[in-house]
Amino acid sequence: MQHIDRIYIDGAFVTPHGEEWFDLYNPASAEVIGKVRLADETDARHAIAAAKRAFALYSRTSKEERLAILQRMHDAVEAREDALFDAIIEEYGAPVSRARFMVKHATSVIQEAAKVLRDYDFTRRAGAAEVVMQPLGVAGLITPWNSNAGFICGKLAAALAAGCTAVIKPSEMSAMQTRIVTEALHEARVPAGVINIVTGRGETVGAEISTHPDVAKISFTGSTVVGKTILRAGAETLKRVTLELGGKSPMIVLDDADFAQAVPLAIQAGFMNSGQACIAGTRILVPQARMAEFEELARAEVAGTRAGDPRDPKTVVGPMVSQKQWERVQRYIRIGIDEGARLLAGGEGRPEGIGRGWFVRPTLFGGVSNDMTIAREEIFGPVLSIIGYRDIEEAVAIANDTNYGLQAYVVSADPARAHALAARIEAGRVLVNTLAHEPAAPFGGFKQSGIGRESGTFGLEAFLEPKSILGVAA
Repeated sequence: MQHIDRIYIDGAFVTPHGEEWFDLYNPASAEVIGKVRLADETDARHAIAAAKRAFALYSRTSKEERLAILQRMHDAVEAREDALFDAIIEEYGAPVSRARFMVKHATSVIQEAAKVLRDYDFTRRAGAAEVVMQPLGVAGLITPWNSNAGFICGKLAAALAAGCTAVIKPSEMSAMQTRIVTEALHEARVPAGVINIVTGRGETVGAEISTHPDVAKISFTGSTVVGKTILRAGAETLKRVTLELGGKSPMIVLDDADFAQAVPLAIQAGFMNSGQACIAGTRILVPQARMAEFEELARAEVAGTRAGDPRDPKTVVGPMVSQKQWERVQRYIRIGIDEGARLLAGGEGRPEGIGRGWFVRPTLFGGVSNDMTIAREEIFGPVLSIIGYRDIEEAVAIANDTNYGLQAYVVSADPARAHALAARIEAGRVLVNTLAHEPAAPFGGFKQSGIGRESGTFGLEAFLEPKSILGVAA
């Protein structure tokens, strides 16, 4: 049983002013495995004040100084990979294959930020003016539970590369992972006040960060509902805001696709991170003329997808992160059945042979129309919908008929045809015949999937403001 009773402010581990204790669970057993003492508004204000003090000096550091800090951060987090790996499995329930990727991702995003910084020119010419890219100030970084370490490290690395200082509010459900990352960052010898980490609830710590006048920038990853609340809260002080929110990503399978490759790719895109992924390809668009063939192969693929013990190397889908999330997924499965979708695989309840834990049966629906609830709303679990289309025009219309626009997928034997289709899809990223990630490319959404971009040069510039200086010779 872990008791986590410290937060990180101004270069030191301190006892929170907040007195609430929050239970931490192992989602594979539904048992309490620890407790974390939560920060409150007072702690958030102390953290913001520390970051503001540190900004005066840190904003003037050289590129070389920041690169050295990022390298130390990378090395310190990398040295704790095994501890972080175990925490991700125990506290989040990620299958071992996914957990190892998540650990590597936490270090790689720091490297990627350093790579961008190394080649970035903070000063450029615009006609007779000199344009200087200047750090915004204190950045409030609010991160979710579905990739806790990766989001902390990625947002923080971009902010520090830009010359901002940071106040981080990680999910209270990920406190074990947060402690490991915080200890690593402390060992990286970052100047006091540059990094502050206050684990607390969104309605207290998150709200204080979102409204405080000394916070210049918010970067939030999470639900669309909460993102709208943060946007409204920051409007009073005109905070710069980056929001990476929900998704209902289409996976468009063209009629020329090889289904032996397309079906496994579609199921992997839908079930990534146990379905708890904003980029999951949960709407599978299939040509009506080949629907029966696709459904038969997809049913077999889902039926063979292992859900269970996250420490079993054969497991693909681990437990949902909490009972609340498990109940949410169960409710959507019932809604799908009630609205007339055909259950091809899975269904309500736990997988066969599993009597405890927040496990969901990998579920596949056929006969889904795009106006059904399961096709409209983000479920955030391993529940996929197959939607038929007559021709390319209808496929594009269905793909774009959503409030979201984070990511999309296209599978085709003809790269030129797939590329032409990708250009018509309203999404921040479109992946053609792949599930690969490109860290140099901007990541973010259209419509209600967010505002702004992360990763690469776009991610760095999200923490910068251009200043024009005139009357100075080139």
